[in-house]
Amino acid sequence: MPGCCSRSARSTVSPREGPVGDRPLSAEEARLWARLVATVEPLEKLQRPPAHLSAPAKAEALRHADRKPEAALRPAPEHKRATAPPPPNTLDGSWDRRLARGLVSPELAVDLHGHSLDTAYRTLDAGLEAAIARGVRVLLLITGKPRDRASGRGAIRAAVGDWLAASRHAADIAAVRGAHPRHGGPGALYIVLRRDRTRGR
Repeated sequence: MPGCCSRSARSTVSPREGPVGDRPLSAEEARLWARLVATVEPLEKLQRPPAHLSAPAKAEALRHADRKPEAALRPAPEHKRATAPPPPNTLDGSWDRRLARGLVSPELAVDLHGHSLDTAYRTLDAGLEAAIARGVRVLLLITGKPRDRASGRGAIRAAVGDWLAASRHAADIAAVRGAHPRHGGPGALYIVLRRDRTRGR
């Protein structure tokens, strides 16, 4: 093949036998030829894998030598959904101590005995509205004991926490505490209302 013969002859030609026929190269041509030959690197030296690799490893290294490394795909970091903080507890220690000892007398009581869940919710809402309108500080809510969950009273007590949290009056509620035994104990709650309230009306 002419191409192969030409490549082979080019790799073995001496500086005195350039590609200009049989005449000797001039000094300038010989210098340029020497510079050209010095820049030629044998093909078998390109992309040669390290000598310590086994034959299969060498083949794999040669196969991937001309590939650019691909950027590793990393999953996007998960962002936790922000949750609203619970309403702050605005009672100081002295208030909690007085409530725990039964030293605070409720100014109004709302009794949910005998109510269904629906009527109990409406009674609680109306009681809160009346207490806020009168400037009541502590409302006593009689719910029934938590262990009576099989009865209507137990179901009402279980739902009261959610009702108060979602109530239209929630912003007026400073704290909710278990009642002292003299005021009903486990079957009742103190609802402490804020003293300085702006109701927007």
